[in-house]
Amino acid sequence: MFLLNELILSSPLAIYTYIRVLRLFSRNVARIVFTAGFVVLLAGFPVAETLSHRGAGGLTKVVMIAGYDALPLLLYLVLTVILSDLTIAAARLLKILSREAVRSPRFRRFRLAAALIIPALVVAAGITNYHHLRIKEYTIEVPRRSSSAKELTIAFAADFHLGTITAGRFLERFVDKVNTAAPDIVLIGGDILEGDRRDEDTGKFEAQFRRLHPKYGVYAVPGNHEGHGGGRTDFFERSGIKLLEDMVVKIDDAVYLAGRNDAHSRNRKPVADLLRDTPGDLPVILLDHRPTDLENVSRTGADIQLSGHTHHGQLFPINWITNREYELSWGHIKKNRTHVFVTSGVQLWGPPVRTAGSSEILLLHVLFKEPAGGNRIP
Repeated sequence: MFLLNELILSSPLAIYTYIRVLRLFSRNVARIVFTAGFVVLLAGFPVAETLSHRGAGGLTKVVMIAGYDALPLLLYLVLTVILSDLTIAAARLLKILSREAVRSPRFRRFRLAAALIIPALVVAAGITNYHHLRIKEYTIEVPRRSSSAKELTIAFAADFHLGTITAGRFLERFVDKVNTAAPDIVLIGGDILEGDRRDEDTGKFEAQFRRLHPKYGVYAVPGNHEGHGGGRTDFFERSGIKLLEDMVVKIDDAVYLAGRNDAHSRNRKPVADLLRDTPGDLPVILLDHRPTDLENVSRTGADIQLSGHTHHGQLFPINWITNREYELSWGHIKKNRTHVFVTSGVQLWGPPVRTAGSSEILLLHVLFKEPAGGNRIP
């Protein structure tokens, strides 16, 4: 979002959009009102970011949400104006529209209405999509080896970004959905807390996480935002979440669970070193905040990798960038023997608007398959 903010605010695109829309108004009063509103749009995201580091409720929270929403609104205003101009230019070139028709008051009113209404509708749809938390289910098979389990149901979620603007009942709804699904284990792929305020009261979040009681417990790996907050390991302890920082644990003779430090951590081990001493007697699940290093992961004994971080771009067309940056920005692929899953997250950082991806919990049904001939590895 910082990149998007700088791209729009520091480029001629914002000035171009302002001038093009301003010319569609016929009255000076309307132009003054639009100018004031445009200045508010430009200032919205920087103001929201400034307030986010201070933290507060009530009116400040409302101002923060409005400020964050201003960025996608500005994005889609810019895109609407540019696409409108390109479409009209093409129509003029093909002689579908005449110069007189384009300059007519009726056509100008239509263009103005489209420029103002379309971005608002797109952002409204993005807000609705953001608040609609879904469960996305997958079923896969992996070699059973000598696992004591025949199957394992995993609830996986990432990118909570819990903070000042988090809706009051969001985490409660999340926990209710997970408990209803009754997974054997809950795995969290990082970026649980938002912001860098170590004095922030996280007790309400901790109480909700403690309501999770899967058979094998709740495990997490750190994300890049946990690093921004200085670690906050006390939060994980009070939430009943076991934090895996470049370590492997054995889960009740069923699977090995490995958790990596974030890619920007100075203490991150190469994945081959992390898994080198893992016996080959059980399936291996790997948690990594970012879906990177997939080629090296696929050469190890990892059967499954679970990641988040990408948000699948969050706002269209930024997902085109994440699709190019990551081998998998969202969804599931099988790379050699490793199943890789990337979630677009349960929440987002910055604007509570999602026009790419969905707010989701992954429910992964893992079936442990016997080797050919039915003989288990001793």
